[in-house]
Amino acid sequence: MAYSNKAYSNQSYSNFDRYLEAEVFSADPVKLVCLLYRGAIEATVAARRHLKAREIRERSRQIMRASAILRELSHSLDPQYKEISGPLGDLYTYMQKCLLEANSKQIDPPLAEVEQLLSTLLEGWKQVAPPEPSVSTESTGEAYQSVSCTY
Repeated sequence: MAYSNKAYSNQSYSNFDRYLEAEVFSADPVKLVCLLYRGAIEATVAARRHLKAREIRERSRQIMRASAILRELSHSLDPQYKEISGPLGDLYTYMQKCLLEANSKQIDPPLAEVEQLLSTLLEGWKQVAPPEPSVSTESTGEAYQSVSCTY
């Protein structure tokens, strides 16, 4: 959706940036991994949408975005934990190859596979994430439960 008021658009983007920055800086390592997976999933979904619409430049940009996130995830692996980092690194490499294939051949199946793999990984990481703490309200004594906006 394009905004006709450029100042409003910049302000909204700036507010979103501040929110995202606060979320990243206050996140524990597991939450950061989940944020990266969400970003890669969003980029892959967008790439599929742009592929269908034959929007080559945007499709390519989103595929490169997903690939960059996978590179970042790969670089963050701790080789000290080979039983986890080895297979995850191999999976990240495989997904990057799928993204390159999808981009060069302009086909959807590799994108769909990457989206599915990332979604499965995200669900797994959510299982090990510490639960969000409840915040009690003094006036009512009721607990506030945070709401997740993830997939």
